[in-house]
Amino acid sequence: MKIAYFDCIAGASGDMLLGALVDAGLPAATLEAELAKLNLDDFHLHVAKVSKNGFGATKVDVHVHDHAPERHLRDICAIIEKAALSDRVKARAVRVFTRICEVEAGIHGQSVDAVHLHEVGGVDAIVDVVGVLAGVELLGLERIVVSPLPMGRGFIKGAHGQIPLPAPATVGLLAGVPVYGSPIEKELVTPTGAALLVELADAWGVLPAMTLKTVGYGAGTRDSVIPNVIRLMLGESAASGPWSSETITELETHLDNDRGETLGHTTQRLMAEGALDVVSIPALMKKNRPAHVLKVLARPEDADRLQRILFKETSTLGIRRQDTRRDVLHRHFETVNTQYGPITVKIAQLPGGGVRATPEYEDCRQAAEKHGVSLRDVTQTAEHVAAHQFGIPH
Repeated sequence: MKIAYFDCIAGASGDMLLGALVDAGLPAATLEAELAKLNLDDFHLHVAKVSKNGFGATKVDVHVHDHAPERHLRDICAIIEKAALSDRVKARAVRVFTRICEVEAGIHGQSVDAVHLHEVGGVDAIVDVVGVLAGVELLGLERIVVSPLPMGRGFIKGAHGQIPLPAPATVGLLAGVPVYGSPIEKELVTPTGAALLVELADAWGVLPAMTLKTVGYGAGTRDSVIPNVIRLMLGESAASGPWSSETITELETHLDNDRGETLGHTTQRLMAEGALDVVSIPALMKKNRPAHVLKVLARPEDADRLQRILFKETSTLGIRRQDTRRDVLHRHFETVNTQYGPITVKIAQLPGGGVRATPEYEDCRQAAEKHGVSLRDVTQTAEHVAAHQFGIPH
């Protein structure tokens, strides 16, 4: 699997994302050919290598002779829909501009149809959005993770006068996204950059486990006290044999003042909210008090939400947290037909060859209740059928 990590050192904008894709291996000529499908004659790309605080990076500028810097959503969508782009790129581009319009409509108290897109309605913004989405497709990126985004301070001048930073549209687009404050007084994340990353990101957080192949740097326009670049790291999912590697977050806390019912309820809530697993281990704490060590395994993007549940539902005053690597056997699901009905089994590929089949608990439980037999009878029957069907020694 081809993995991409956008390390937003100095934020993100459409031109920075384009530059990073080109710097990471997307041929500029291929990008221009794809953008020509928009059938817009009033722009051209200028691609150049630049230096930002000593870092070599690629700067992509969209030079425009555009007489319509403001557009309604329907106008932008019409341009995109008429283009000879892939259906996926067109659908994603429409979603990006729709999100921007919905946020702008909320800010100005207008309907989506009435919103005029100013800075984001010009040809340069359309080219940035379509170019980034097409570039991701051309590079074959299958999973994209994005770092938390820095929010600059100060003011910029917009179509409606002075706008506080981060811009209201950017803030609206990044609801639910990890961000942090930066002392730098400039716009670090533009609305276009925010909308693109929200569309592209499969996850937010730390660098995922991967075998690193390529690094690209996309440059912004202004210079700053830090390198004004976004770093794109491309790689393959880390694997050693029949397993893949991923980054997960582990939350751990010691509980010595909670009833068993509380632990059970908390475990159910955590699993319902997306925890990968929850483990409770009996322990003795100071003064020989009986307690439990509660461990929660989570995807990094889910960790904050699950941590809030722990603080709300238990007596804990502190939670230890670390990101760790997890190696996972390749597996898929099959259905076997037994005397108790169809049962789903998980087929895992084992090191050195061979497979292991594990019947799914819920299927076995329901079949046992329906036929009035023990859970063990159904499980063993499903294992036997799977072993025969998939040639598993037993």
